[in-house]
Amino acid sequence: MPGIGLLNEKPLHASLKEWCAQPGDRFEVAVDGFVIDIVRDDLLLEIQTGNLASIKSKLTCLAGSHPIRLVYPIAQEKWIVRLAKDDSCGATRRKSPKRGRLEDLFWEMVSFPQLLASPNFSLEVLMIREEEVRRYEGKRGWRRRGWVTEERRLLGVEGQMLYEEPADWRAFLPEDLGAFTARDLAQATGISSPLAQKIVYCLRQVGVIELMGKRERANLYRVTAT
Repeated sequence: MPGIGLLNEKPLHASLKEWCAQPGDRFEVAVDGFVIDIVRDDLLLEIQTGNLASIKSKLTCLAGSHPIRLVYPIAQEKWIVRLAKDDSCGATRRKSPKRGRLEDLFWEMVSFPQLLASPNFSLEVLMIREEEVRRYEGKRGWRRRGWVTEERRLLGVEGQMLYEEPADWRAFLPEDLGAFTARDLAQATGISSPLAQKIVYCLRQVGVIELMGKRERANLYRVTAT
């Protein structure tokens, strides 16, 4: 019989689990009332391809008594496949102009920034190429003019980064930044101001930066002493 949770497993999640797997790993294991994707000795690995807020309670609970690693993919390159609406034509495939970058993880991590400081928590980010298959559903998919996501498929893993302790998060700050505002961070790294605000919030919660005052009406930060 299929393991717990395998019947509803999506292609991207299944492919990432296969990519992460090592000899001796156990899959779909029940731990403290939760089903864990991969158990590697004492380490729990949880793969999440969607909204992180939905597993906040799960991660927080497990990190209280187990080493747990969240594996999170970001689409560095995406191809969009639209299935035919009817039999008149075949599927179409095009490359999305949007390219994900590492900093995008903070759109999600802002849901539980305190967890980043937990000694039991680590985060592995995978920069991937993926294919997103969409089907036409009319009114149901009004946000995309009738198109909804059928499934996501892994095309390849282009890079991986592991963050295990608070000091690792300093990699998101330019070395010569000095005292800075969120706007300074946005300009120095080429990201949007809203995303820079989320990065600043998370790094402050994890203790990597601290508030040192104001520059006009903007909060002014500095990197904490090592």
